Amino acid sequence: MLKKYDFVRTPPVEIVNDILSDSAKRGASDIHFDPHENFMLIRIRVDGDLVNYAEIPKDIQRNLITRLKILSGMNITETRLPQDGAIKGVINGMALDLRVSVLPLLEGEKMVIRILDYKRSLQGIEALGFSDSNYQKILKMIAVPNGIILVTGATGSGKSTTVYSILQRLNKEETNIITVEDPIEMSIEGINQVQTNSEIGLTFASALRSILRQDPNIVMLGEIRDSETAQIAVRASITGHLVLSTLHTNNSLTTIERLLDMDVERYLLASSLTGIVSQKLARKLCPKCSHMRPANDYEKKLFKGVLGVDITELPVAEGCDECTNGFKGRVAVHEVLLIDQDIRDAVSNGLKKDALRSLVYTSNVTTMLQDGLQKVLNKSTTFEEILKIIELDDDEHVEENSDLKAAITNANIATINENQTMIQQ
Repeated sequence: MLKKYDFVRTPPVEIVNDILSDSAKRGASDIHFDPHENFMLIRIRVDGDLVNYAEIPKDIQRNLITRLKILSGMNITETRLPQDGAIKGVINGMALDLRVSVLPLLEGEKMVIRILDYKRSLQGIEALGFSDSNYQKILKMIAVPNGIILVTGATGSGKSTTVYSILQRLNKEETNIITVEDPIEMSIEGINQVQTNSEIGLTFASALRSILRQDPNIVMLGEIRDSETAQIAVRASITGHLVLSTLHTNNSLTTIERLLDMDVERYLLASSLTGIVSQKLARKLCPKCSHMRPANDYEKKLFKGVLGVDITELPVAEGCDECTNGFKGRVAVHEVLLIDQDIRDAVSNGLKKDALRSLVYTSNVTTMLQDGLQKVLNKSTTFEEILKIIELDDDEHVEENSDLKAAITNANIATINENQTMIQQ
């Protein structure tokens, strides 16, 4: 149900404050202000899904956007160009840290506000949902004095949370840590953080060149975006620095291929790469209202083929007054690759993709599919959620098993039919 505001008696300042604080209380990660012909629709993203929040009359729209622009330090007279800003302060008793983006559209300006939440990062690596084996690999990675560790995944998959958690663990008196970020999402005491500014030439690449003369032990790059940054980062990692960064790729294999596409020399990549952490986020089951349902034949085949376990039932979401359609929060699904000498030799020698895939996924790696299905067995999420976020056809276990591939096809068809039925209803 949409939230109602008294736009006649309530000042725009109070409406804006209530939207920001109430969205944060509901656990939203983003607030969307979408202009339409006759009104503005506000939507909030909760646990990865956008839901309608409120409708704003057309004559109030400009006042709200102007108020938000003032709070975020934007130019209120500029309506033709995109703008970025930030809001940090206490609103309605809540300490909020927000990133604001404005984009001019046909019907007006669209604004998206990202609500930054550092609670998970502050809790440490242990709170990120790594399995025991993956957690031990992470500890081995960050214990290496030099090399490059990459956290990969799509936008909004929790990469920054993982990187900041690792930095918290590495932040010690005897260590000089310097970061280059755009934007700086979390201020950490004891860490030197650089905000890039492309307008004055302070890019990731130029900043990285400079900070290497600042005697760092550990360097964190917010993101590897181009070939120049990738090459400098790799060279920095083989000269005695531990480099942390993020990359927009889906898994370990595509990360290696992406870096090679960025013209990083094979021998440098082979000697510098320490580990790759790939992750995606699935909605987390509400413990109060979830229950078990019987598993069908293709689900039984899948769990038997991938995990080697026999199942008879699986958890399912129901919905209650404490959750959203049976889900509350999100859980990360991981694939952690600790680079060994065999993989280094394969990368250096230019091993073909299929052979490299076989080598990577036989080197004690828990694939994202395996980790996801294990989290289903742990009742952290549902089988349907794992189907949504993981490309099952690309998984090594599925590729080798024709019966399993047929089961996956049936599972995908069933999911599509279920979604169509829900839309029709």
